[in-house]
Amino acid sequence: MIDTAKAYGNEEAVRKGIEAGLKATGKKREDLFITTKLANEDQGYDSALENFEGSLERLGLDYLDLYLIQWPVTGKYKESWKALEKLYAEKKVRAIGVCNFDIETMEDLLTDAKVVPAVDQVELHPLLQQPELREYLADKGIHLEAWSPLGGGQVLGNKNLAKIAARYNKSVAQLIIRWGLQLGFTTIPKSVHEERIIENADVFDFEISEADLKEIEKLDENYRSSFWVTSFDWYNMK
Repeated sequence: MIDTAKAYGNEEAVRKGIEAGLKATGKKREDLFITTKLANEDQGYDSALENFEGSLERLGLDYLDLYLIQWPVTGKYKESWKALEKLYAEKKVRAIGVCNFDIETMEDLLTDAKVVPAVDQVELHPLLQQPELREYLADKGIHLEAWSPLGGGQVLGNKNLAKIAARYNKSVAQLIIRWGLQLGFTTIPKSVHEERIIENADVFDFEISEADLKEIEKLDENYRSSFWVTSFDWYNMK
């Protein structure tokens, strides 16, 4: 699985990585799950369709596995969703979803949506567990995907998590990734360091006990590690 976005400015670099990786491993495009996102400034029906094609070209692909609306931009996300539904109907993308939709914006979207979003990608980690949103999405059959599952690195120094991780001889990052897996949502940690990427994948040889899961549950403090969420009015961007 590869998660990217036009707004990250790295779709062309991801294309090069995909091409090199497939060549080096002998794997096929079908072995990959590629996600990218519709940027805020590109929202709207016609613009969404146009920018989808731009992302495909930059990624060097003829279809996407998942296309997401990156933020619920006021007055535009419903038209953007209609465009995504068209792309889905035309089989240009295997699944469509959203990012950063809370219960209110999701309810508003669903009043007109013909296709229920497959995914809602939101910030989620042990200090920001969003239990109400998780329950709501589960009830709607919408899969939750956690971006910044390590809290932008800021959660890794938490002493309580360190104590729990030590019981399994694992790092805090490995504990958090395993926690997400056991709770049933997808985590997408990011690193540029090879050793940490390898470490982040080494989470299938242990299981967090029910007692420790309850200890982690107590750590929720509605802490948003992402400064840009609180520093800018994303919901009303034009």
